[in-house]
Amino acid sequence: MLVYESTKSGFLDDVVKGQLVPEIRRGYESQGIAMGGPGEVQAWKNSLQYMHTVLNGSSIPDSAGVAIEFKIPLTSRRIDFLISGYNTAAKANIAVVELKQWDGASTEVVENKDGIVKTALGGGIRETTHPSYQAVSYTQLLRDFNASIREEPIDLHPLAYLHNFESRYREIIENDIYQPYIDAAPVYIRGDTRELRSYLESRIEVGDDRESLHTLNDGKIRPAKSLQNSLVEMLDDRDEFTLIDSQKVVYERATELANRSRRDGQKRVLLVDGGPGTGKTVVAINILSELIQNNMLAQYVSKNRAPREVYKKKLRGDRLVKEIEHLFTGAGSFVETETNAIPALIADEAHRLNEESTFFGRGENQIMEIINAATFSVFFIDESQRVHIDDIGSKQEIHRHAAELGASVEELTLESQFRCNGSKGYIAWVDDVLQIRETANADGFDLDFDLRLFDSPEALHAAIEEKNRQTRVSRVVAGYCWEWKKDGRANPEVTDIKIGEYERSWNLDDSDPWAIAEGSIDQVGCIHTCQGLEFDYVGVIIGEDLKYRDGKIVVDHEERASTDRSLFGIKKMFDETPTQAAEIAEELIKNTYRTLMTRGMDGCYLYCCDEKLQAYLKTRIESVSLSS
Repeated sequence: MLVYESTKSGFLDDVVKGQLVPEIRRGYESQGIAMGGPGEVQAWKNSLQYMHTVLNGSSIPDSAGVAIEFKIPLTSRRIDFLISGYNTAAKANIAVVELKQWDGASTEVVENKDGIVKTALGGGIRETTHPSYQAVSYTQLLRDFNASIREEPIDLHPLAYLHNFESRYREIIENDIYQPYIDAAPVYIRGDTRELRSYLESRIEVGDDRESLHTLNDGKIRPAKSLQNSLVEMLDDRDEFTLIDSQKVVYERATELANRSRRDGQKRVLLVDGGPGTGKTVVAINILSELIQNNMLAQYVSKNRAPREVYKKKLRGDRLVKEIEHLFTGAGSFVETETNAIPALIADEAHRLNEESTFFGRGENQIMEIINAATFSVFFIDESQRVHIDDIGSKQEIHRHAAELGASVEELTLESQFRCNGSKGYIAWVDDVLQIRETANADGFDLDFDLRLFDSPEALHAAIEEKNRQTRVSRVVAGYCWEWKKDGRANPEVTDIKIGEYERSWNLDDSDPWAIAEGSIDQVGCIHTCQGLEFDYVGVIIGEDLKYRDGKIVVDHEERASTDRSLFGIKKMFDETPTQAAEIAEELIKNTYRTLMTRGMDGCYLYCCDEKLQAYLKTRIESVSLSS
């Protein structure tokens, strides 16, 4: 999708006449897309003035194509600047230019991480991808999914232009650890105008009057064979993605329905209900892989970044090139997507879907947007894992939107329990103990699961650290009852959680997912960084938002940290509709601990800040131990 397209001469004229930004604005409006805010508009003015300087007076033909803000299929990302034409051998070329306004003083090298730098973003110094990596990933996505790029063929030439980046900081942005990406996408900084101009002139020697840009824009979207082979190889290397029992049934039915929808164009929705540890994500990724093998465009969708990043990492292993990056996307990616634009979308953790799809309040409803965008969609759901006041994912909502959009719905259930040592009894015990629902003989199940209560958070953390040394991965998590200090989110020396002498940091801001990042065992995770994931052993610190009084489990929403947005607006709701507010607070807080307590494959270790809850859990765990 091209927001602005012209020729080199047209672009230069629009800049000189002050018409470029109005033309970009008209391009957005014509496509029914909301334009960026004042900051983005100013960025265009600044960066595009520099591109004017590069192109003005160059030998690049006036008829070379120029495009700005090209929306990449399957993503919400846009390519800043494109230039198209031919070389003297009549080879079609497009230069893909990533523009950055970074300054060198606030940019730092990040070692031991693939293609990551630190720079000033969003009011602070944050980790982000190196501009060359970003340009390379965009072109790789186009090669993987745009069949016309492969068939024509059109050569893509990615590069990054940091026009404000001072030369005295060059060694930062061109550090040796980024060399594989810089080799593929050269980086140019302030003072490199002639070098950048020469690079473009060597590739765009004959004008094409935008022909290659139109081919790119109108290209058929179909997965490349190289992507298919990579995904199969990744899955074959990992036994944890093997399907058994009801997982296989769901997988086969999903692929059958997807192929039917491809043949007849009828919208279909598959709704898959599955509790903790039933393998929802494993099934989702197998469906994704199979559809890609069948030349069908498909994506894995989740609201939370954590499961997406962890499963991408698990699939990739130690590979440097992130071939599958664009197969995993956020739930807010489909606000602007046309009806049936994507053959298949696989929504994991569907109970976490929201109405508004972005921080700016855009979008109507993520369930509706996913069903609208895809001819076939799968929703994996566990309504007992809704943990945020904005979570709207429910079977009822999915049925409602499917009916409104003319989609037929089929429901299946994942039965087998693969977490908690396969113990359905433990899940029932958790539900009974938290008084979410009464379960028969909750203290009498056969406990083939390491369930313990510790007298202190120090003892609990030490036990999980020991398990982490013995197993693949074990982690400590907690209810969100301690403030998460903004200024210390990347500093391991800053502690957030304090319980007596026990002091730990919430999981640090990092480019690697907390669940599998090095050093994570020293930190404490929250619901937002572990939901949808699993560990060998999990240690759960239950905060003061869950208590035990007069034989009842009670919740105290006021003990939640103000930095937690899960209950944002609940105080106002208590003033207006107290009964409804109390029900919501109880559901979300209990669901949070149910989710945390069911992350472990082999064991769950507990500590309660509330003394009466600690005493209650002690008797319940002792009852289980005596009956086992």
